[in-house]
Amino acid sequence: MSLVFILSIFLLSQFASAAPPVIEKQQNIVVPVINRANQQDAISRNGLSAIFKMRLLRWNDGSAVTVFVLNDDDPLHKQFCKQILNVFPHQMRRNWDKLVFSGSGQAPILVESKEEMIEKIEKTPGSVGYLNLSDLTNGIKRLDIK
Repeated sequence: MSLVFILSIFLLSQFASAAPPVIEKQQNIVVPVINRANQQDAISRNGLSAIFKMRLLRWNDGSAVTVFVLNDDDPLHKQFCKQILNVFPHQMRRNWDKLVFSGSGQAPILVESKEEMIEKIEKTPGSVGYLNLSDLTNGIKRLDIK
């Protein structure tokens, strides 16, 4: 009887440690985020890509878009570019540099940390950026991709 009990505990502990907790997986999901006052709740993937390529400068209601990004080497920036925009960070940088050097547009506003990204998006109407799902605050909402 005690051997069966010990074996059961051993098997349960192995199963519990092998499966990563669902909540932990969700915490690392990167999502586009916007200022809570923005009336828009969703955008197409192409629309989001156009915003971050600085080609779409207005939301559906006509208000100006302000784009915040992290440094090209930041792991969250890399994850956002690859998983959400389907481009490499250096491709985004090349696009932004081309806009700036040709005088036809501006690069997004660079922030130094996730904390600064949160602060800027909370305080800037019409702003957009990206964060881990676990970093959402009351002043920020997730922008769904439809």
